[in-house]
Order: sequence, then structure tokens, then C-alpha cells
Amino acid sequence: MLYVMTFEWQPGLSREQRDGALARRAQWQYPAGFSAQGEYWLGSEDTAVVVVFEAESFAPIMEVSLAWGDMFRINTFPAVTAADGLAMGAAALQQRSI
Repeated sequence: MLYVMTFEWQPGLSREQRDGALARRAQWQYPAGFSAQGEYWLGSEDTAVVVVFEAESFAPIMEVSLAWGDMFRINTFPAVTAADGLAMGAAALQQRSI
């Protein structure tokens, strides 16, 4: 299943802690069962990173949250592509009108 995960900086982190996150990320790898489709670093003071990924179970999602929860508030949302969303929406609308 496709998901989007957002990472917002934990409040109160020092500049050194934030800088350390970059060095830490350079050494860290996604866990097994977590297939990142894209990782985006934002020019935002709040949300710092967005990851689009696939996972078949909750285990790798939990592993990422445990690995980075000290630096970020992490939110995970199920998602679909625009094409899939349009198809699902059309089917749902058709069912609703029956």
C-alpha cells in the first residue's frame, strides 16, 4: 500500500541537533519492508521531510518512527496516485447514485 510520511522538527531542538540529523541521515537506511518511492527535503521551518513509500505491514512504519521520533514529529497517511484516486472516486460516486 502507498503512504506519505511527514517529518516536522521536534520543538526546542538546537542548531547542532538539527545539523546532527543530517549526518545521522547520511548513515541511516530505510528498514526492510519499507520501499521509499521518493524522499523530499523541504525549504520549510516546520515540515522538514516528506517521504512517499510503500509498505505491506505496520512494522517498518513503526521502525522509522522509533528511529527518528527524537528529532521529528512524524505523521503517516495512506495515499493513492491521482489516477487511482480518480478511478476510485468515479466508482464510489457510481455506487452512491445506485
